[in-house]
Amino acid sequence: MDKLAVLGGAPAVPRDQRSVAWPIITEEDRKAVLAVIDSGELVSNSDTPTAVDDLEARFAERVGVARCVGLSNGTTALQIALAALGVGPGDEVIVPALSFIASGLAPLHQMAVPVFADIDPVTFTLDPDDVARKITGRTAAILPVHLHGMPADMAPLRALADRHGLVIVEDAAQAHGASYHGTQVGALGDAAAFSLQVTKNLPTCGEGGLLTTNDEALAGKIRMIRQFGEVIEAGKPRDYVSYTLGWNSKLNPIQAAFAASQLGRFDDYEARRQANITAFLDRLRPLPGIQVPAAREGCTHAWHILRLRFDPAAMGLPGVPPAALRGALRRVLRAEGVPLSQYQLMTLPRQKVFQERTGFGNGYPWAALDGETPPDAGHPVAEAVIEDSLTLQKRHLNPDTGDLLQRYADAFEKVWSNRDMLTTLARAER
Repeated sequence: MDKLAVLGGAPAVPRDQRSVAWPIITEEDRKAVLAVIDSGELVSNSDTPTAVDDLEARFAERVGVARCVGLSNGTTALQIALAALGVGPGDEVIVPALSFIASGLAPLHQMAVPVFADIDPVTFTLDPDDVARKITGRTAAILPVHLHGMPADMAPLRALADRHGLVIVEDAAQAHGASYHGTQVGALGDAAAFSLQVTKNLPTCGEGGLLTTNDEALAGKIRMIRQFGEVIEAGKPRDYVSYTLGWNSKLNPIQAAFAASQLGRFDDYEARRQANITAFLDRLRPLPGIQVPAAREGCTHAWHILRLRFDPAAMGLPGVPPAALRGALRRVLRAEGVPLSQYQLMTLPRQKVFQERTGFGNGYPWAALDGETPPDAGHPVAEAVIEDSLTLQKRHLNPDTGDLLQRYADAFEKVWSNRDMLTTLARAER
């Protein structure tokens, strides 16, 4: 039996094999960026086509929607989608209790109240039954998050939205290329927000975002909102008239060119990622007490983040608290060379900004509810997932990491063969 690295043994992943580049930057990417610099078209509010227009057209075709609008980042994309759909003060927006903070902040910036619903314990996406319980007369929108690259269960959510007259804004920040029963994410709601942040499956050289929709009028409104409420039309002089409330939330052509160059390789990268990750998860799946992420039937998972759940009793460690086991596993597996992290330290409703109702003025938007409190019976599944899971991020996005992922699997198998020692190590985590 190999000695654990944390106890002085040799690590399963040698130190000289741990460095992984993401994003992969090629000569084509560099040429695309330099072409924009040399063109002098450095902003998207030009009266001639720019790299932003090119990326918008290509991504709309890739997703299968009528329109795509480039924006400064995924968070502004979420907020602008809600704004363009008329969500504002006095409204409630249903958001999953487990997500990145931007999912909850976007409604708040619209002076709308985020109402948190629980998640499914396997897919980590919105639980439609809990969403139904959270709908009130003030509910205006549902914001399903395709968390970690797994599409939310959109059919029942769409049925709820249609029954109650609600809009749906997809948070697809982590789900480029994922699909739900043959339809790409980004084409399932009234609008969808994507992130191009450098850690994403489809990255740019920094920050960026995209909004997709099949509603031509909505796309036009989004374009106005991103540019001070103005109407910018190719071939026509800018009139500097704000026709609606807007922001300065444009995507830079340099970032668009970089992302478009990456998009040209996306399908090849994605196919190789799917093979690598499937082989990795297939080796972890037989290990007792570990729940590996899985794609819902009829869906494809983009695998932006791999979240693993651990069950002490099923591992043969009865009496070990899940959080203590999580801490011990993180320490032991990182010593073996597997860079697991907790990622989210708390559910969204436990974030200080929502606990203390930090908003605008005298407690807005909550003050707009006239003292009424949205229904909330807690979020036990989301809390449990935080308590007993760890994540693998970024390293697996490089399509050449198949061998490294197999080394990671070696590390898991090594730790599981020594798991009787985890009880002692877990005590130190309390």
